Amino acid sequence: MNLEIKGAHVEVTDQIRDYIDKKMPRLDFAKDFLIDLLLHFSQEKSLYRLEANLNFRWGHSAHVGEDSFDIFEGLDKLFDKMEQVILKEKKKIQNHKVHEREL
Repeated sequence: MNLEIKGAHVEVTDQIRDYIDKKMPRLDFAKDFLIDLLLHFSQEKSLYRLEANLNFRWGHSAHVGEDSFDIFEGLDKLFDKMEQVILKEKKKIQNHKVHEREL
């Protein structure tokens, strides 16, 4: 899985990168499903906009976003949302495969 982190009007510091590295094991179950994980951070005044694009192996992509006044709190919520999206997509694929076998 490729991980790309970009910041617009936000400097992506080593502290932020380390925090993301600590959170990445939550998505270890999806390493076989994801090709790319693109994280984009931006800031307007005191509000951070955190976005993630998830590109799945089977061609589907998902976009997840979170707004927060604290970037670390926002990252926690963003990872919660990403985890739910990945689980939902994984379940769809598993149900699709079971349906194909029944035919």
